[in-house]
Amino acid sequence: MKFLKSFSCVLSLLLITVALSSCSGSKRRLAAELTPIANPINLQKVWSVSIGKSQPYNFKPVLVGNAIYTAATAGEVYKFNSQNGQSLWQVNVKETLSAGPGSDGKIVVIPSIKGTIYAFDAMTGKPLWDTSVATEVLTEPLVVAGMVVIRTVDNRFIALDASTGKRKWVNQRGQSTLSLRASYSMGSINNEVIFTGFSGGKFGLLALSNGNLIWESLLAPPKGASEIERLSDVAAKPTLLGSRMCAVSYQGKIGCGEIKNAAMSWTKDFSSYSGTTQSADAVFAVNDKSYLTGFNALNGQELWRNEKLVWRDLGEPLAVGKVILAGDAEGYLHLFGQDNGNILGRVRVDSTPIEAPPVPTNGLIIVQSKGGTLAAYRIQ
Repeated sequence: MKFLKSFSCVLSLLLITVALSSCSGSKRRLAAELTPIANPINLQKVWSVSIGKSQPYNFKPVLVGNAIYTAATAGEVYKFNSQNGQSLWQVNVKETLSAGPGSDGKIVVIPSIKGTIYAFDAMTGKPLWDTSVATEVLTEPLVVAGMVVIRTVDNRFIALDASTGKRKWVNQRGQSTLSLRASYSMGSINNEVIFTGFSGGKFGLLALSNGNLIWESLLAPPKGASEIERLSDVAAKPTLLGSRMCAVSYQGKIGCGEIKNAAMSWTKDFSSYSGTTQSADAVFAVNDKSYLTGFNALNGQELWRNEKLVWRDLGEPLAVGKVILAGDAEGYLHLFGQDNGNILGRVRVDSTPIEAPPVPTNGLIIVQSKGGTLAAYRIQ
């Protein structure tokens, strides 16, 4: 749940792994027990399929049109009909995969643990090309405007031609001494820019045409006596609603602002590696204790906080309609009210963690567990 060519990269990984695993093993992290819900909202299972496991990585299913694309660490890549779960194709690259797929509906691209990037025809699953970026990739590829953007663990952004796999540009970003080993997902705006978070408490925009930095903003300056205390990475993809961008950092802050201003309108102390989700007037996030909190998106005023699922390791949340959904480490999908954060319902997908955000499509909510369940539910 939570990188450099030099020794500092190895040290980073070891220290972060030790730090997070020691937290999870502490008695202070005793997960809250689930209690009955009065008059719960039903989450009706519409379909469910068994796919390969994604542990220890966090694979996020990708929706394009009526198709859902996903993968498993053993090398399987899948395409399903999002409405009924029908399998449309499945291929196996016979190599360990380290992140989920990216797709624009024309091609599907997937990275391996060795840094090989595989591309397939989205309609048929036919292999198109493969190329090496020479190092591990933990971020799902971004496929947009005829390009495939790859983000490597040594903090390079590499753009490949979507038709051929040939390299178009490379942007080597600086790296903090210690960084979270996380996905640092990317998004695009108008097929022109890439928005993403960086280590050191920053987030920003890159030009899709050449990879140049358009701007970056400091959300949360690192603080503390040790390098571990100074970790302040924006490891989750910032969310964008209209022109409002919201971001959150680990051991740092949460904030929102206008994307054109390259600055936050407000920030509040907060610590999260699972990201934000927005409604028209609020932003929601899960902190590193699994408290779900709602903030006024215009001024940052805390609206409510739900502490009832402490240490259940809630995954990336989704705001849809009038509710919020988030999975937990025991395979439960929880339903919360946006107006007050109350728990309204839950369903158990399986017994393994759900870290990826649920995916909404045509009245359904699709979730993927790390144990290999891909399922669609309808809120009744």
